[in-house]
Amino acid sequence: MAKEIERKFLVVNDSYKQLAVRRYEISQGYLSSDPRATVRVRIKGDRGFLTVKGITVGAERDEWEYEIPVDDARQMLALCGTRVLSKTRWIIPAEVEGSDNAAWEVDQFHGALEGLTVAEIELPSADLNVSLPTFIGSEVTGDVRYYNSSLVASIVG
Repeated sequence: MAKEIERKFLVVNDSYKQLAVRRYEISQGYLSSDPRATVRVRIKGDRGFLTVKGITVGAERDEWEYEIPVDDARQMLALCGTRVLSKTRWIIPAEVEGSDNAAWEVDQFHGALEGLTVAEIELPSADLNVSLPTFIGSEVTGDVRYYNSSLVASIVG
C-alpha cells in the first residue's frame, strides 16, 4: 500500500508560472466520490491513470495509482458524466528535507472552477517544515472543500 502525505494551500498570485519547469493539461473525473474509497480517472497530457484514494487523516491517506491506456481513460471519463474537472498543473521545484525531487504542484482550474488555484506539496513525512514561496497563501490541508472530489461535486451542484 502506498501512503500519500501532502499539504495543500491556496495560491495568492501567479508568480509560480515564471518558476515552473513544466506544465500539463489534466482532465479528471470521479467514478466514486465515497471518502472511504475515492476512485479517479485522469488524463494528464497523453497518459491515462486510474487512482484509488482512502480516507484522509491529517495530511496522510492511502493511495494507489496505475497507468492505464489513454483510450481506456477517455472511455472511463465519459462514464463520469458531469463529474469531470479540467485544470493546468504547473510543476515548480521545491527544497524539502529528505526529498531529492520535491516539487510544488500548482493546479489552475478551468471552466466552472475558473479563478481557483491550489498548490500541493508531497512530503516524505507529515512533520516536516516546508519553506513557503511567495505565491502560497492560506493552508487548506484537510479542508474537504478543497478536495478535488468535493470541487467536482460543487460543479454538479
